[in-house]
Amino acid sequence: MSQQEEENRERVERTVTFFRFEDLRVYHKSLDYTNWLQDVSMLYPENDKTDLIKRFNASARNIAFYIAEGSSRNKSQFIFYLKMAKSAIRECLVCTSIAYRSTNLSEKHEDESRNQLMELTKMIGALISSLQRSSGNYNNYGDPGQNGRNYHENIQPYPEHAPSEMTSNF
Repeated sequence: MSQQEEENRERVERTVTFFRFEDLRVYHKSLDYTNWLQDVSMLYPENDKTDLIKRFNASARNIAFYIAEGSSRNKSQFIFYLKMAKSAIRECLVCTSIAYRSTNLSEKHEDESRNQLMELTKMIGALISSLQRSSGNYNNYGDPGQNGRNYHENIQPYPEHAPSEMTSNF
C-alpha cells in the first residue's frame, strides 16, 4: 500500500462518517482498486477503438457504487446490491483478461488486478454471509418473524430502477 493510500485510510478512519458505507473496509478497497485501475489505464493506448478501458473503469466504479447504494437499504436488498458488486468484479476480471491477451496489460498488472479482485470477492462474500446470518430472526422492527431486518435505522423502498438501468457508464 502506498503512503498516500495509507494517509487517506487514516484520515477516513479518524473521521466519524454520516454515511455508514464509508465505515466498510470493502468500500475503501473498491476505491483503492478504482484508483489503481485509473493509474494503469494511463498506460493503455489512447487510440483504443474497442472502448475496453472505458468499460473496465465503469465496472470498477460500479463495485463501489453498488456497495454504497445497497448499504442504505434493508439487509435483503443490501445483499442484492452486494451480489451486483460481485457481478461488477466479474466484469473487471473479463476486462483484465481481454486487456492482457491483447498485450495492453502487462503480466504484472494482470496479476495485481486478479489479486485485488479476488480479495474484493472474498470480502463481499464474507459480508453477505454475515448479513444472512444476522437477518434470519427478526423483521424490520426487531420483532421475531420475517427475514431482512433493516441494515440501518431507516427503511428505504425497493429501488425504482431495474438493475440494468443502473449499470450505465458514469
